[in-house]
Amino acid sequence: MTHAQTFNALHKTKPGFIMPNAWDAGSAIMLASEGFAAIATTSAGIAFSHGKPDYQVADPRLAVSREEMFEAMRRIVAAVNVPVNGDLEAGYGDTPEAVAQTIRMAIDTGLAGGNIEDVDPRRQKLYDETLAAERIAAARQAIDAAKSAFVLTARTDALVLAGAAAFKDMIRRANRYREAGADCLFPVGVASVDLVQRAAPEISGPINCVMGLGTSSGNARELIAAGAQRISVGGSIARSALGFIRAAARELREHGTLSYAQAQIPQGELNSTFARNRET
Repeated sequence: MTHAQTFNALHKTKPGFIMPNAWDAGSAIMLASEGFAAIATTSAGIAFSHGKPDYQVADPRLAVSREEMFEAMRRIVAAVNVPVNGDLEAGYGDTPEAVAQTIRMAIDTGLAGGNIEDVDPRRQKLYDETLAAERIAAARQAIDAAKSAFVLTARTDALVLAGAAAFKDMIRRANRYREAGADCLFPVGVASVDLVQRAAPEISGPINCVMGLGTSSGNARELIAAGAQRISVGGSIARSALGFIRAAARELREHGTLSYAQAQIPQGELNSTFARNRET
């Protein structure tokens, strides 16, 4: 069974699953070694690992290019023996044709699935709903043409851009993307038990909930019990790792002490983990 087929099956099997997000080969190996059935990439973590900002980048010269993003995802895929879902952002282009090309690249890279967003990254506004659905349909056609089990996830930011009043719009968009060929729906902002219980029965497909966007609250297992099929954590682990680096740097600069080192994984254990991973 291919990784894409395995990943596809995870979206059809109850209960759902937790899928943490990696940003490089090392973080991917550490997450996979803890027994997660699948992992995802995080565009934020990859951007930060390149020393670049993520999202709402006013100067395109500062943004991570599609080529840079795919090279990072390629290293992640090569590092682990579990399905990897790619953060494909808005598909790296407005047109359905651009999205289809990104999907073909994702399949060639070995990704088992990928997310396509419905936000125009330059204007920070939702794409016209018809165009957004056409973009998902083009992605579906590219997957079918490749005879792949690649899991297509359609992300909608309707709720976070317009607030609670957009709940019905979010449901409508999610269902329209499902009709266009999405395997999984990703309504950003649906991250509480109450919202999952409201949204899951109305969305005609498995849903992904993202946790950790500016908060440390919530419980992934409770969201799954409420009806979510897949839980991701976005760039929260990457941001937390960078937070740890900053705290360690400040301690070292201000006090000269190394209490941060108490949390380190021993060198031998890391060597064994990475060596064992390369042998499988």
